[in-house]
Amino acid sequence: MSLRIVGLNAFLPGFRLVHEFAERNGHELALVVTLPDTSRYGASDPMVAGLPDSVDVLITRKLRAVAAPVIAALRPDVIISAAFPRLIPGEILEIPKYGAINCHPSPLPAGRGPTPQRLIYEGDERVGATVHRTAPEFDTGAILAQRVAPLPDDLNGTGLMQSWRTLLSACLDEAVPRLVAGEPGDAQDPAAASEAPFFTDAERLLDLTEPSRVIRRKAAALNVTAPTALCELDGATHRIIRTDPVDATTSAKPGTVLEHHADGWTVQTADTPLRLTRG
Repeated sequence: MSLRIVGLNAFLPGFRLVHEFAERNGHELALVVTLPDTSRYGASDPMVAGLPDSVDVLITRKLRAVAAPVIAALRPDVIISAAFPRLIPGEILEIPKYGAINCHPSPLPAGRGPTPQRLIYEGDERVGATVHRTAPEFDTGAILAQRVAPLPDDLNGTGLMQSWRTLLSACLDEAVPRLVAGEPGDAQDPAAASEAPFFTDAERLLDLTEPSRVIRRKAAALNVTAPTALCELDGATHRIIRTDPVDATTSAKPGTVLEHHADGWTVQTADTPLRLTRG
């Protein structure tokens, strides 16, 4: 069965997720709703500039007054939001024939909120993804599909993004048929819920005396949507765009620069050396 889909996206990878799902399953992406300034939500790529010419786009902040009547006129079967940082009002949620779902890159109910990669920053060694029914509050609806996998071998922002893309794609392939079949989904356990607020400026500064795995995990989480990890070296603050393990053993003090490179440094951490690439 071919479905008529409306996507709500403020980040280009979120659009690609929905667009690719529609294409591989023979569905129609009738409209993409986005916001006027997607860069404020962490988007490193211009949202509208990256869309195919064949996709119709509505750019508005006025979801009730502008988006709702336009969406209603299209009579969609399903609404799919992915990386859309606004609460979707009931006037829109009531429109689609089968319902509205949201793609969230965490194993809900853990990691609700705008920065689900905070779970990884704080110590989770897993990548999680959930597709759930859209509810009046952020990330609280019944779960239709969920996937969890170990952290990728490429433990950097790009590696995490690819892992989420793979997991969320699989979730959509499971969740949409369940939605169309009228399955209610599994209610989230409020006792297991946790919030994932934005990173603070202090959290963006890497502590190079911590173990290398901790530094790598934090840098990867900070660099998912755009490079924001920082470190202080050579008397200045630098943006770190990736980290890589170094197979070596030294007796140097943690935080010591072992080697200078044209694009960064090799530093001693609490356990093993780490290659830092600046950008």
